[in-house]
Amino acid sequence: MLDIAIDTDQSAAEFYADLTSSAAALVDGEPDAIANMANIAALIWQYLPGLNWAGFYRVIDDELVLGPFQGKTACIRIAMGAGVCGAAAASGKVQRVANVHAFPGHIACDADSRSELVVPVLINARVIAVLDLDSPVPDHFRPADAAGMTKLIGAIANNLG
Repeated sequence: MLDIAIDTDQSAAEFYADLTSSAAALVDGEPDAIANMANIAALIWQYLPGLNWAGFYRVIDDELVLGPFQGKTACIRIAMGAGVCGAAAASGKVQRVANVHAFPGHIACDADSRSELVVPVLINARVIAVLDLDSPVPDHFRPADAAGMTKLIGAIANNLG
Protein backbone atom coordinates (compact mmCIF):
# COMPACT_ATOMS: atom_id res chain seq x y z
CA MET A 1 0.00 0.00 0.00
CA LEU A 2 1.26 3.44 -0.89
CA ASP A 3 1.50 6.17 1.69
CA ILE A 4 0.21 9.20 -0.22
CA ALA A 5 0.29 12.73 1.14
CA ILE A 6 -0.40 15.64 -1.19
CA ASP A 7 -0.15 19.25 -0.08
CA THR A 8 -3.37 20.93 -1.22
CA ASP A 9 -2.01 24.39 -0.35
CA GLN A 10 0.63 24.46 -3.10
CA SER A 11 0.31 26.00 -6.57
CA ALA A 12 -2.03 24.30 -9.04
CA ALA A 13 0.92 23.15 -11.15
CA GLU A 14 2.67 21.59 -8.13
CA PHE A 15 -0.57 20.07 -6.84
CA TYR A 16 -1.37 18.41 -10.16
CA ALA A 17 2.23 17.22 -10.59
CA ASP A 18 2.01 15.52 -7.17
CA LEU A 19 -1.48 14.14 -7.89
CA THR A 20 -0.31 12.75 -11.24
CA SER A 21 2.76 11.18 -9.66
CA SER A 22 0.60 9.58 -6.98
CA ALA A 23 -1.90 8.33 -9.57
CA ALA A 24 0.91 6.77 -11.62
CA ALA A 25 2.27 5.04 -8.52
CA LEU A 26 -1.19 3.69 -7.65
CA VAL A 27 -1.72 2.04 -11.04
CA ASP A 28 1.88 0.95 -11.63
CA GLY A 29 1.97 -2.78 -12.28
CA GLU A 30 -1.77 -3.31 -11.76
CA PRO A 31 -3.38 -4.73 -14.93
CA ASP A 32 -7.02 -4.50 -13.79
CA ALA A 33 -8.64 -1.38 -15.25
CA ILE A 34 -11.59 -1.39 -12.84
CA ALA A 35 -9.33 -1.59 -9.78
CA ASN A 36 -7.23 1.24 -11.19
CA MET A 37 -10.30 3.41 -11.88
CA ALA A 38 -11.50 2.78 -8.33
CA ASN A 39 -8.21 3.91 -6.80
CA ILE A 40 -7.96 6.97 -9.06
CA ALA A 41 -11.54 8.03 -8.22
CA ALA A 42 -10.73 7.65 -4.50
CA LEU A 43 -7.45 9.58 -4.86
CA ILE A 44 -9.15 12.49 -6.62
CA TRP A 45 -12.05 12.45 -4.13
CA GLN A 46 -9.61 12.58 -1.23
CA TYR A 47 -7.43 15.42 -2.49
CA LEU A 48 -9.48 17.66 -4.80
CA PRO A 49 -11.64 19.93 -2.63
CA GLY A 50 -15.18 20.97 -3.48
CA LEU A 51 -16.40 17.79 -5.16
CA ASN A 52 -19.68 15.99 -4.67
CA TRP A 53 -18.86 13.25 -7.22
CA ALA A 54 -15.72 11.83 -8.80
CA GLY A 55 -15.63 8.79 -11.01
CA PHE A 56 -15.60 7.10 -14.35
CA TYR A 57 -18.04 6.16 -17.07
CA ARG A 58 -16.76 3.41 -19.38
CA VAL A 59 -17.57 3.16 -23.08
CA ILE A 60 -19.39 -0.13 -23.63
CA ASP A 61 -21.31 -0.88 -26.84
CA ASP A 62 -21.48 2.79 -27.89
CA GLU A 63 -22.84 4.11 -24.59
CA LEU A 64 -21.37 5.22 -21.30
CA VAL A 65 -21.79 2.80 -18.41
CA LEU A 66 -21.14 3.73 -14.79
CA GLY A 67 -17.74 2.70 -13.50
CA PRO A 68 -15.97 3.14 -10.17
CA PHE A 69 -16.78 6.38 -8.34
CA GLN A 70 -16.97 8.26 -5.05
CA GLY A 71 -20.12 10.17 -4.12
CA LYS A 72 -23.88 9.75 -4.30
CA THR A 73 -25.56 7.13 -6.43
CA ALA A 74 -25.39 7.98 -10.12
CA CYS A 75 -26.95 7.48 -13.52
CA ILE A 76 -26.01 4.02 -14.77
CA ARG A 77 -26.14 4.54 -18.54
CA ILE A 78 -25.64 7.67 -20.62
CA ALA A 79 -26.12 7.80 -24.38
CA MET A 80 -23.10 8.82 -26.41
CA GLY A 81 -23.40 12.57 -27.03
CA ALA A 82 -25.95 13.13 -24.23
CA GLY A 83 -25.17 15.49 -21.37
CA VAL A 84 -21.70 16.68 -20.40
CA CYS A 85 -20.22 13.16 -20.15
CA GLY A 86 -21.69 12.08 -23.46
CA ALA A 87 -20.43 15.27 -25.14
CA ALA A 88 -16.90 14.60 -23.87
CA ALA A 89 -17.04 10.98 -25.00
CA ALA A 90 -18.47 11.77 -28.44
CA SER A 91 -16.05 14.64 -29.14
CA GLY A 92 -12.96 13.34 -27.36
CA LYS A 93 -12.60 16.81 -25.86
CA VAL A 94 -12.54 18.03 -22.26
CA GLN A 95 -15.78 19.63 -21.11
CA ARG A 96 -15.47 22.30 -18.38
CA VAL A 97 -18.95 23.56 -17.57
CA ALA A 98 -19.44 26.48 -15.16
CA ASN A 99 -23.22 26.04 -14.92
CA VAL A 100 -24.53 22.58 -15.74
CA HIS A 101 -28.11 23.84 -15.80
CA ALA A 102 -27.22 26.01 -18.81
CA PHE A 103 -25.63 23.07 -20.69
CA PRO A 104 -27.92 21.83 -23.49
CA GLY A 105 -29.18 18.34 -22.67
CA HIS A 106 -27.65 18.27 -19.19
CA ILE A 107 -28.50 15.05 -17.33
CA ALA A 108 -29.15 15.79 -13.65
CA CYS A 109 -27.97 12.64 -11.89
CA ASP A 110 -27.51 14.76 -8.75
CA ALA A 111 -29.62 17.90 -8.42
CA ASP A 112 -26.95 19.40 -6.13
CA SER A 113 -24.32 19.53 -8.90
CA ARG A 114 -23.71 23.00 -10.32
CA SER A 115 -20.45 22.67 -12.28
CA GLU A 116 -18.70 19.79 -14.00
CA LEU A 117 -15.37 18.77 -15.50
CA VAL A 118 -15.24 15.75 -17.79
CA VAL A 119 -11.98 14.43 -19.22
CA PRO A 120 -11.97 11.75 -21.93
CA VAL A 121 -9.71 8.75 -21.39
CA LEU A 122 -8.03 8.10 -24.73
CA ILE A 123 -6.07 5.03 -25.80
CA ASN A 124 -4.73 5.10 -29.37
CA ALA A 125 -6.93 8.15 -30.09
CA ARG A 126 -10.07 6.22 -29.09
CA VAL A 127 -12.24 7.23 -26.10
CA ILE A 128 -12.53 4.23 -23.76
CA ALA A 129 -13.98 6.10 -20.75
CA VAL A 130 -14.44 9.53 -19.21
CA LEU A 131 -13.44 10.92 -15.85
CA ASP A 132 -16.39 12.89 -14.46
CA LEU A 133 -15.98 15.43 -11.66
CA ASP A 134 -18.99 17.29 -10.24
CA SER A 135 -19.17 20.16 -7.76
CA PRO A 136 -22.06 21.78 -5.92
CA VAL A 137 -20.22 25.10 -6.41
CA PRO A 138 -20.97 27.09 -9.59
CA ASP A 139 -17.91 27.65 -11.80
CA HIS A 140 -15.78 25.53 -9.45
CA PHE A 141 -13.35 24.12 -12.03
CA ARG A 142 -10.61 26.42 -13.32
CA PRO A 143 -8.59 26.04 -16.54
CA ALA A 144 -5.74 24.74 -14.33
CA ASP A 145 -8.03 21.91 -13.16
CA ALA A 146 -8.85 20.95 -16.74
CA ALA A 147 -5.17 21.04 -17.73
CA GLY A 148 -4.06 19.15 -14.62
CA MET A 149 -6.67 16.42 -14.93
CA THR A 150 -5.96 16.07 -18.65
CA LYS A 151 -2.27 15.47 -17.89
CA LEU A 152 -3.12 13.06 -15.08
CA ILE A 153 -5.46 10.99 -17.26
CA GLY A 154 -2.98 11.08 -20.15
CA ALA A 155 -0.24 9.73 -17.88
CA ILE A 156 -2.29 6.71 -16.74
CA ALA A 157 -4.73 6.09 -19.61
CA ASN A 158 -3.11 2.81 -20.62
CA ASN A 159 -3.75 1.48 -17.11
CA LEU A 160 -7.47 2.29 -17.38
CA GLY A 161 -8.34 0.33 -20.50
